[in-house]
Amino acid sequence: MYTAFQNYLSNQLKEIKEAGLYKDERIITSPQGAEIELDTGQKVLNFCANNYLGLSNNPDLIEAAKSSLDDHGYGMSSVRFICGTTDLHKELERKIARFFNTEDTILYAACFDANGGVFEPLLTSEDAIISDALNHASIIDGVRLCKAQRYRYENADMEDLETQLQLAQEQRFRLIVTDGVFSMDGNVAPVKKIVELANQYNAMVMVDESHSAGVVGETGRGVTELYNIMGQVEIITGTLGKAFGGAIGGFTTGKKEIVELLRQRSRPYLFSNSIPPLVAAAGIKMVEMMTNTNELQDKLHRNAEYFISRMTNLGFDIKPTKSAICAVMLYDAKLSQEFAAKLLGEGIYVIGFSYPVVPKDQARIRVQLSAAHEKEHLDKAIKAFEKIGKGLGVLPPTPKAGF
Repeated sequence: MYTAFQNYLSNQLKEIKEAGLYKDERIITSPQGAEIELDTGQKVLNFCANNYLGLSNNPDLIEAAKSSLDDHGYGMSSVRFICGTTDLHKELERKIARFFNTEDTILYAACFDANGGVFEPLLTSEDAIISDALNHASIIDGVRLCKAQRYRYENADMEDLETQLQLAQEQRFRLIVTDGVFSMDGNVAPVKKIVELANQYNAMVMVDESHSAGVVGETGRGVTELYNIMGQVEIITGTLGKAFGGAIGGFTTGKKEIVELLRQRSRPYLFSNSIPPLVAAAGIKMVEMMTNTNELQDKLHRNAEYFISRMTNLGFDIKPTKSAICAVMLYDAKLSQEFAAKLLGEGIYVIGFSYPVVPKDQARIRVQLSAAHEKEHLDKAIKAFEKIGKGLGVLPPTPKAGF
């Protein structure tokens, strides 16, 4: 049997490569930061990490993790309800709830698990989920595991959302689900309007803050802070693997009854090991740092505004964004791969994104800004983008002298 299946897989892989969609993995041999080293020995500037606040190699977080190894050991070897809960897990949950102005928090191994485990325990076939068309794959998979009726509205389209809410009025409970920042485009969901429509049509709201927590809002508390609606959203999910230190771990924070039921019935929580104590300890330190100062958030905002403004002025097609994500639109999959490869030769590490990560004919290079970047890093990247852009015909060539 496998011989036939092997041939089928080989043909599939060949087609992926011929379409320019094959994803190679570059190997990093240094800590994550603004500058990293590859196994080839090349040192490059990293503009494609979710390391928004530059905390992935922060010495204070490293020290907190090291200290917890002495106090709490390496791993828990258990799920939370058996013998996998430490004082560190509970303290981190309390701190996350205070940070987002919510009532309680539950930790997961990843936000993929948080989104995968939130819908099925809470909703049945009597209920409705109304989901943004560009929501993250983890939300889509979580919705598929639930028997609730499914409605979808076009990305950030409030007229379409209202239409779907009207159609869902026959269901018992209604839950609107959206990313806070959409990871491939960088746009911020209009959550204030979403909450208003939820109130009008008797629905609840869930926001995935994975790409917005630590990034948007004056103090990095995400889209609910940005729109001054903290405490008005029933469910928030997020990750420790991006702005919050870049390690592993996810969470759901929100109404206490929702969190309590998830502890009883959410399968990724009940059947997966709890996060290591060292991750929880570093997470506690991270929340304390973000609570005490806005220095990193402020620097990130300045970096993003500077880079996006300069790239736009050069003539690049940039998706509208209010986040640290700058989607440089190239549309053609092979062009995005070639552009990214040539940028690597200039010492700029980025990735070309194409189908199925983004829709067909919507290929782009997603640039992610970080508080770890200095102005000279940004200028080097902008210069490289300009050079490659002109060389590949994405930008018009520089006029020759005398013409």
